[in-house]
Amino acid sequence: MVPHPAFEFAAKTDTGLIRSHNEDSIAINPDYGFAILADGMGGYNAGEVASDIATSVLKDALEDGLKQLQSKHELRAHCDKQIHQLMIDSIQRANTAILHAADAEPEYAGMGTTLVAALFHEGKVTVAHVGDSRAYRLRQGTLEQITHDHSLLQEQIDAGLIAPEWARFSLNKNLVTRAVGVGFDMEVEIHDHDTEPGDVYLLCSDGLSDMLDVREIQGILKDCGAALEEACDTLVQRANDNGGRDNISVILIRIPANSGASGNLFGRIMNWLT
Repeated sequence: MVPHPAFEFAAKTDTGLIRSHNEDSIAINPDYGFAILADGMGGYNAGEVASDIATSVLKDALEDGLKQLQSKHELRAHCDKQIHQLMIDSIQRANTAILHAADAEPEYAGMGTTLVAALFHEGKVTVAHVGDSRAYRLRQGTLEQITHDHSLLQEQIDAGLIAPEWARFSLNKNLVTRAVGVGFDMEVEIHDHDTEPGDVYLLCSDGLSDMLDVREIQGILKDCGAALEEACDTLVQRANDNGGRDNISVILIRIPANSGASGNLFGRIMNWLT
């Protein structure tokens, strides 16, 4: 875990029991209060390339963009709009980088990645995602998914063709309808959520959510309490115990009970500007 005066971060990624290599990629920056997780897809290890490009390009773009926003004294009045545009533009930059890499290397043709990113600022978290990598929030003991999968299975659930309780057993659960790096017309879904002291946020690849249901994940997070590293280890181990059929990646972020709304560097500078 990387120590931070307000937010606490922990992360773990694992190959699982079936796959020969890990195509997931994660990146965090506690100073700026953001986390990124990508789950790559494509043959000849191209999924690994796509997810690595996505996290590295997005991380650099967010860091550069947040530095620029901090220098603008009008930041406070238009913060939400600026944050949304920064995250969308940064993910689009990652999308373009993957497409260009695929054009340059024939063996990478068709590669892509799902992606979920969370940026904490001013008492809220902005979550952007493409595909079926997920974000959850544990609040007062209850775990809730706060992203909506971009997948064929989710469309079938929304249409009432499959009951949610049977979704884990569907043969179509890994067919995504959106991904980063497969076309220039990619669409990013982005939403703000108010945070509360004591919240725990989980970003994960489908290697976790396919192996554990919400009740299992909730139970582990509640049992581990504030021990985020232990929770990461337990989540990954339980996914492997249940079959480990895919790469497994988790990022946990906890807002301590005594934290203010602006615990990260970004938030502190924003308060100073006002």
